[in-house]
Amino acid sequence: MNRQFDRIGKITGRAALLAVITTGLLGGTVACSDSSSDATAPSGGMASVQDKNSQPNVLQIAVGSKDHTTLVTAVKAAGLADSLANPGPFTVFAPTDAAFQKLPPGTVEGLLKKKAELKDILEYHVYVGGVQADYFTDGMVLNQANGKDVTIRLKDGKATVNGANIVASVKASNGVIHIIDGVLLPPSK
Repeated sequence: MNRQFDRIGKITGRAALLAVITTGLLGGTVACSDSSSDATAPSGGMASVQDKNSQPNVLQIAVGSKDHTTLVTAVKAAGLADSLANPGPFTVFAPTDAAFQKLPPGTVEGLLKKKAELKDILEYHVYVGGVQADYFTDGMVLNQANGKDVTIRLKDGKATVNGANIVASVKASNGVIHIIDGVLLPPSK
């Protein structure tokens, strides 16, 4: 009898997953019937899913940070919000607002108007895979989402990525965010 119940549970679970995927592809809204969950999947993609019960993902952490408003604005302008809300895992090197302010005047505003260039720069801040700070090694090279490499350096117990200091790390449900004090600019092609 337990085998039959397990099989029915698996079929029901698969049917529910198929319904969620199908509804999402057709632009509908899916609501969980489990009263313990506040999760819904509106047609806006993964970034618009609201879930107050789970650990936040990298996008939700950035959105909730008062020090990352410029980064969040850029991510949305580049159309990368849904990507960063996906399961990952991701390692995100997240520049603070103060890091963006170090750029020449008008740089951020100009990039917000150039989606392809902005996307390339933002993808240079993302590694597909989860790399916690305690796994860093001196000289470690990570091939970023835009196909270009960054290098981790360790000196006196402090880590940098391409010269930007990693000032803190925050674990997310879909990876880790390493907060940095500089904006990473990819090498020219």
